[in-house]
Amino acid sequence: MTAPNAPHDTARILVEALPYMQRYDAATVVVKYGGNAMGDSDAARWFAQDVAILKEVGINPVVVHGGGPQIGRMLDRLGIKSEFKAGLRVTDQATVEIVEMILAGAINKNIVASINAEGGRAIGLSGKDGGMVFARKVSRSLINPETGQEEVVDFGFVGEPAEVDRTVLDWAITSDFIPVVAPVAGSADGRETYNVNADTFAGAIAGAVGAKRLLMLTDVPGVLDRDKNLIQQLSVEEARRLIADGTVSGGMIPKVETCIYAVERGVEGVVILDGKTPHAVLMELLTPGGAGTLITR
Repeated sequence: MTAPNAPHDTARILVEALPYMQRYDAATVVVKYGGNAMGDSDAARWFAQDVAILKEVGINPVVVHGGGPQIGRMLDRLGIKSEFKAGLRVTDQATVEIVEMILAGAINKNIVASINAEGGRAIGLSGKDGGMVFARKVSRSLINPETGQEEVVDFGFVGEPAEVDRTVLDWAITSDFIPVVAPVAGSADGRETYNVNADTFAGAIAGAVGAKRLLMLTDVPGVLDRDKNLIQQLSVEEARRLIADGTVSGGMIPKVETCIYAVERGVEGVVILDGKTPHAVLMELLTPGGAGTLITR
């Protein structure tokens, strides 16, 4: 039975959300939907509903997704061994073909279908489409623990964004589509395909389109202090200090570094939040309290 005050509650919620709708009206919001945040069918449905609603209220969402766990499971099924160095999957020719198949194929189209099922008009893309993103080969130097010497690591077909062309994204947004982008990109000469870290890819996209917000959906509540309490807001300088003193560690380091990268390229604010929280995207953008850690200049 519907509670007698349900219409009043609905009206109150809409009134409270209105200032936030106005704040983001016609703004572009990039949402990085991580492999670990995709969760179960309920989480996927909540995410799809949120994205469709954003478009309906006049906000322009651009979804960039990962898929590391799904890629890992497929490689295991095919008997292809994965190796990670400095948090990046070493990607040979056979692996990059699987990565493209899973990211730009199965995962991308499942997200598109989910958003469309909730009333949105999503369109699946990758960095290759329309020359959206050109990538260059990643180069990293690591200390060999056995020799103590610095060595250049060859990650194979792992890339990082070198150039972003927003033409296709602008077309999709102005055509009332919701772009869903897989982090696969070609080289400038078109000869190579690169697997790009989804966080880095999302940061580059957000900077290129001048996003008002970049939401980094993951499987943790946000940045935690030494007592494991959520930090609600950080400046870029404070975020760097937390990395330096070890408060931010492990897999959170590249996420925070991506936030800093995006803010320095013009994104107004970047939020790290738990994508498994029901309607996390709407909570962050359209409620007073937000839902994660906001990093700004």
